[in-house]
Amino acid sequence: MAWLDGIPLWIAVVAALTLGLAPFVPEPHIWEKLKMLAQGTLTRPIDIFDLLFHAAPWVLLALKLVRMATRG
Repeated sequence: MAWLDGIPLWIAVVAALTLGLAPFVPEPHIWEKLKMLAQGTLTRPIDIFDLLFHAAPWVLLALKLVRMATRG
């Protein structure tokens, strides 16, 4: 997991807040796709890819924070 240690925390935070939430208006894509997933309407491949694309920075940030917490 050396690649994860090499990513500065501020880059992970900026990525999550920009790419993870873009576009901001009318609502963040990640929120829209999560609502679709909860409703069971997330069926088109482009929507699934979009969810994965916008969730990736949040997953990276979470992994980075867990790694930092467990390494002491």
